[in-house]
Amino acid sequence: MTLRIIHVGLGGWGGDWARRAIPPVPGIEVAALVDPAEPTLRSVQQDLGLAENQAFPSLTAALAAVSADAVVITAPAVTHVPLALEALEAGKHVLVEKPFANTAEEAATAVRRAADLGLIIQVSQNYRTYPAPRITQRLLQEGVLGELAAISIDFRRWDNDLPFEDNPHYRFPHPLINDMAIHHLDLLRMITGQEAVRVYTKVMDPSFSKYVEEASAVMTIEMADGLVVSYRGSWLSRGEPTPWAGVWRITGEHGELSFTSRDGTAQDPAAADVVSVHRHGMERETVELPAQDFYDRSAGLEIFRDAIRDGSVPETAGAANLGSLALMEAAARSAASGQVEEVRIP
Repeated sequence: MTLRIIHVGLGGWGGDWARRAIPPVPGIEVAALVDPAEPTLRSVQQDLGLAENQAFPSLTAALAAVSADAVVITAPAVTHVPLALEALEAGKHVLVEKPFANTAEEAATAVRRAADLGLIIQVSQNYRTYPAPRITQRLLQEGVLGELAAISIDFRRWDNDLPFEDNPHYRFPHPLINDMAIHHLDLLRMITGQEAVRVYTKVMDPSFSKYVEEASAVMTIEMADGLVVSYRGSWLSRGEPTPWAGVWRITGEHGELSFTSRDGTAQDPAAADVVSVHRHGMERETVELPAQDFYDRSAGLEIFRDAIRDGSVPETAGAANLGSLALMEAAARSAASGQVEEVRIP
């Protein structure tokens, strides 16, 4: 079975999806492209070698003109749920970029509608597909550290050189919490198998920051079993940059597990993936990581394809993603209120 998709949103990251993430995955055929900006639309259409009548200014027009099984949404986050609902009403499965929505309750409307219609809605939480977090999840489930005592996460990058008018990232809503930390918060839920219950966030950027909203944040997160997690993230760090998934230290009754992930090359996407375990009284051990056929967004698309084929529930189905979105939302509320905020999952 070939999965025919309509791809909506081709600017920036969406264009990268079209050119690099979708083409390698077998069993996927792009039936149509959608973007309201004509130059962007035609550029991707020509790069992919698609016909002019496969390019449309709106999802409505594409749905009326082509036969497809699913819609992939990589448009701006504010459009995710409206586009997803339109696709679902047309009987199409949906894969949507993170963050799923700007609020958990808005995302829940699409989750409920997909359930009503018997359709899949999946969120692209691409950091989950790398070997380091997946092996970490397994080792923690197997009890390699015993009872967990603490988790610390550090993310450091410098993204402050371009003039304000040349970098749209400066104007993103919550560029650290919503656009970047959502990955780390989702990984936290994945590796622990727990939901967060409370979060306290402090943001304070230096005067040289060109960001409209927070470019750095410190969070204290309480998980369901009382485990306390320390998170520090910044787009304004002149320190040694971390891999995109950050640097993690997980301590427990029997020792410490460290991992980093997602900073490889096109030839070896998992080149920076490292997991090491230091058990009390023993030498630190580097864990062997398995090779994969696909990584990142391509791996998520493969999962989406297979779920549609066999009727399974994907790991990052919309319902399962609500906990990550609710934690992200609570972190942003705490940054604004200056108070500890409850994580409210619809």
